[in-house]
Amino acid sequence: MQSTKPGDWVETAPTLEDIDFAGYRMNIPTDRYICPEIAEREAEQIWKKVWRVVGRVSELPETGDWKEYRIRDQSYVIVRGKDERIRGFVNACRHRGNRLCEGAGNAKRGLLCQYHLWSYGLDGHLRGVLREKENTLSPLDKEGLSLLPVAVECLAGFIFLNPDPDAEPLSEFLGPEIAEMLQPYHLDEMVTVMDVKEDLECNWKVVMDAFEEGYHISGIHPQLLRVIMIDPYKSRYKLLDKHSISMAPFEVANADTYSAEEQVEGILELPETFPSVQASLPRFQELVDEYRDQGRELAFPEGVTARTLLQRATRETLRGMGLDVDGLTDAQMSDNHGWVLFPNFFMTIRAGEATVIMSEPHPSGDPNRCSWHIMSFMWLPEEHRGAFKAEPIVVDEPGSYKYFLALQQDYEQMPRQQIGLRNERLKHMSLVKEEIVIAHYHSVVDRYLAGAI
Repeated sequence: MQSTKPGDWVETAPTLEDIDFAGYRMNIPTDRYICPEIAEREAEQIWKKVWRVVGRVSELPETGDWKEYRIRDQSYVIVRGKDERIRGFVNACRHRGNRLCEGAGNAKRGLLCQYHLWSYGLDGHLRGVLREKENTLSPLDKEGLSLLPVAVECLAGFIFLNPDPDAEPLSEFLGPEIAEMLQPYHLDEMVTVMDVKEDLECNWKVVMDAFEEGYHISGIHPQLLRVIMIDPYKSRYKLLDKHSISMAPFEVANADTYSAEEQVEGILELPETFPSVQASLPRFQELVDEYRDQGRELAFPEGVTARTLLQRATRETLRGMGLDVDGLTDAQMSDNHGWVLFPNFFMTIRAGEATVIMSEPHPSGDPNRCSWHIMSFMWLPEEHRGAFKAEPIVVDEPGSYKYFLALQQDYEQMPRQQIGLRNERLKHMSLVKEEIVIAHYHSVVDRYLAGAI
């Protein structure tokens, strides 16, 4: 009996033909991208109530390591305690409200307010008050003056935070399937090879929308057409309560469109967009050469394509490097799955690599601006991880940082859309079927703005 794997969901998942579009609003009002009043409602109804990724567990490897996380005018500090647990607190001293931490650092002995030298343990408890006996009218209730806690949980190597004092557990917010489906990728073992933050001239939801559909590939990413077959009815969708997963097969078009040699050429171009493919190419080319005749002409028999050879090469290469890929399907060796975790997390992931795009409202509150955070991860053997680990980059001069090709094309496109959305006579966007993930995403936005969640 064949064992099932979490990635097998694509075999029975709905296609566009199976989805009831009557359940989704395909006209999305443009005011939610440009209206300051709606931005304020989002701040109250979404950003103060939801779990979101605020970093990687690997950023806080040692006891006392901390980092600040800010969203608009709210500031939090996340710290690893002596018990190895990662906790979150409101980033304000309980004495006079001074900000305790800025940026990132280490405080093995605890957190110290530089204003009046009140000190706190890594678990948030108030430990010391400067000249306590001389300055207090009665014994201090140190327990009652602990740092204000904020819900923090970790999953798949990510740190999640929710500022809501009544936050539901992360597992309830994500639903019962997410953790199980992520586990076989071993995301927690991957190394951060790109970590870039930059302000953009567009609404934060423009960023989310851009990565929730492949309809724009023909217009913005023509170089991918030899690698991704644009067939909407081969895509598969898992539309959850608040989140979604979609899959479009990495499938070079069949021999009627491209020859076997052209299929191989398309695969060889993949590292321009998906760098970790490079490691599998030597084995891929060895496998391809098995199908060349003495004159070096290439022909694939029935059942063999450049895609299936890439899948085999990727599995063999990653296994040889030490990654356990037994929990992943063949399709997950080649196909990127697009994950949307509400409200602002998009990830493409395949065996051995992932890229995450996160967007948040701009600190100024201007709905026409946002901040995005790009992180790419690769699985590497222990001895190579230090050489490839990327340091965080904050881009201050727009356009000065060059992203990999496909991401650069999206980076240049999104501000153009925001300019169009600001036209007063344009009242809504009109989605097509291939943009069902956007429609699903905005149905969740609708529920939060209506106070239904």
